[in-house]
Amino acid sequence: MSTLHYNQITTATPEQFVAGLTDFGPGREKLFGKSADSYLKVHGRGPTDADVTEGSGGVWERLHYDWSDPHRIVLTVTDSNTWGGRSGYTYTLTHRPDGTTKVDVVNVRQGKNLKGRVLALVLGTVGKGILVKEFDKTIKAIESRNDEPDVADSPSIEAAAAR
Repeated sequence: MSTLHYNQITTATPEQFVAGLTDFGPGREKLFGKSADSYLKVHGRGPTDADVTEGSGGVWERLHYDWSDPHRIVLTVTDSNTWGGRSGYTYTLTHRPDGTTKVDVVNVRQGKNLKGRVLALVLGTVGKGILVKEFDKTIKAIESRNDEPDVADSPSIEAAAAR
């Protein structure tokens, strides 16, 4: 079993980060490189939780997402072809006085078979750097998504033509 801890500071608010984390629509792989759209299946979704299967590269997991506490989001593996036991993620979001948000991640990987045990060993050693790089890409993608102008706030073509 591997328990990995990493964190990042983001310009996204906690609400914007949760919105990105819980966006299960097409294009999810643009936010989460290890979540290929072809694996994505939403089994159910409520106002503060979801049951989702996702993965990539031959590794998939069914996760229960719980964001009932918007500053502590817990993803619990309920089924997987690789992971079992206490596997999952916990995201803790802390709003900082300078307007940024600190995102702490605890990623637990407990292999349920030989493939999972080998992957957990790799992730616990040399693989952590890969996960941190992927998480950095996720943060940047969520930030850039929030930097895009809101079409609703933009003047319409008709309003611009009337000027």
